[in-house]
Amino acid sequence: MLNELLNAVAAGKRNDAARLTQELLNAGTPPQEILDNALVPGMALVGERFKRNEVFVPEMLIAARAMKEALKLLEPLLAKAGIKPKYTAIIGTVQGDLHDIGKNLVAMMWKGANINVIDLGANVAPEKYLAAAREHNAHIVGLSALLTTTMPAMRATVKLFKDANLSGTKVVIGGAPVTQEFANEIGADGYSPDAGSAVDLALRLLGEK
Repeated sequence: MLNELLNAVAAGKRNDAARLTQELLNAGTPPQEILDNALVPGMALVGERFKRNEVFVPEMLIAARAMKEALKLLEPLLAKAGIKPKYTAIIGTVQGDLHDIGKNLVAMMWKGANINVIDLGANVAPEKYLAAAREHNAHIVGLSALLTTTMPAMRATVKLFKDANLSGTKVVIGGAPVTQEFANEIGADGYSPDAGSAVDLALRLLGEK
């Protein structure tokens, strides 16, 4: 049944995902097992398909919603058992930029990889990222921009983190106009061209890959 749930999440079948999760719980399957062996690999499968251009943004959003339905049932049980994600990420769209679809997708994919995600929304000032990273002891911070005019805000945010010397926090960037060259230029710890690759990037920087 874990495999069925994995496929239901990957196919974006919300009702099936919730039903199968409940059935697994009723059968005594530990919540952590459901998360590790069905939800996380289900979203990873979607990420891989996205990278190969086999699915597109709408399918990813639908799969993420299916995962959300299953997580609704699991999260209270995981919290009760004192089980929480190993890593915490902060994410937001940089100051001056109100676009959030790409950022939302990355947040969902990171959550699907069992990373605790604090989403600061859009138009986020550099200081707000830093304050949130300190408050939540973030392991990774994701900056998104869709406009070339807001890319300087990425530079300012990365500089602020470097100056603050938060050695345990990795800052990654992404968005339509952003490139690996720009990431290198401003000293970001990583760049991802899409939401599927953002999971690989995060896990690699966190030493999980």
